[in-house]
Formats: sequence, structure tokens, C-alpha cells
Amino acid sequence: MRFVHERALCDSDDVGDGTRIWAFAHVMKGARVGKNCNVGEAVFVEGGVVVGDRVTLKNQAMVFTGVTIEDDVFVGPGVIFTNDRNPRSPRMALVGKRYEKEENWLVRTLVGRGASLGAGSVVLPGVTVGAYALAGAGSVITRDVPPHRVVAGNPARARGWVCACGAILPPELVCASCGTRHALRGDALTAAG
Repeated sequence: MRFVHERALCDSDDVGDGTRIWAFAHVMKGARVGKNCNVGEAVFVEGGVVVGDRVTLKNQAMVFTGVTIEDDVFVGPGVIFTNDRNPRSPRMALVGKRYEKEENWLVRTLVGRGASLGAGSVVLPGVTVGAYALAGAGSVITRDVPPHRVVAGNPARARGWVCACGAILPPELVCASCGTRHALRGDALTAAG
């Protein structure tokens, strides 16, 4: 059974069992939120967003149309997703026609399974954040992030590798936390055993 705080607004009919939506959050009609998620205080989830199972959306995260967040993702407080590369007010006469159809402006974004986005990160439209990737607090993600990659900064740049368990990997790529061995093949990290 889902929980919606009395001061939250949940217009979506597609929220999974075990999901908790806290005060002042707004989940719009047409958004899909999976099972066992936590939607923190003052989070905004626009219609057309897809959120997988066991996702954490911390306080004041803003997730706009066109964003897909896969299972087990952590979205830190104040993370902002964008969805339009050339935004203008749709009420402006000069550009009003462009905003009549989503395909004229909407750029889709994907956050892969188990990824983590640090507090205050900004995710530009059209990027893919790979599975188990980690973006440091305040990162501005302007391009795709490979799976297991650690990025940070503005613009976000590669800083290392991270295990699926969340531990930063040392140069020998053996996780000190869970013991998983990893191997690099080009710019791709794989578990080697």
C-alpha cells in the first residue's frame, strides 16, 4: 500500500505499492512511480516521467517530462533535470508553434539502474547516466556518463570508477568494500568476479 502525506499532492494513478510521498511533494497526473520508492518533501514529478522501483528522490528534486529513472537510483536533494535545449516561454508569440507538439522541443533523459546523483546536480537534456554511475554534489552533467563512472564538477568530468555497491574503486579496481574485481575494456568497466 502506498503512503501519501496529507500535505502532498498526488494526481497520478500509477504509483506502486510501498511508495511513500512526503509533505509538499507533487506527483502530476501521467507520471509513473514504481514500488517502494521514497519521494521526499517538496519533490516535483511532472506528467510523463517514469520512475522505477526502489528509487529515492530526496527533498526538492525536480523531475520534468521526458525523464526516465530506472530501478534503485538515488537522486539527491535539489537535483534538477531539464528537458529542452533551447527553452523559451511557450506563451511567447514567436515560439508558440514550437511548443504545440512535444517532439518539437522535448529531449529525453535516462538515468540507469543503481546510479546516484549528488545533491544539487543539474542534468541537461538528452544525456544518459549509465548504470551505477555516481555524480558528485553540484555536478552539471552535460554529456553521457558511462556505467560505473564517477563524475564531478561543472561541467562534470570523469574522476574515477565506482562499484555497484557504491564504493569508489582504487586503481587496481578491486572493491575494498565488497571484494568485487573489475576490469576495464576501453571506457567500460565490467565486474570480473
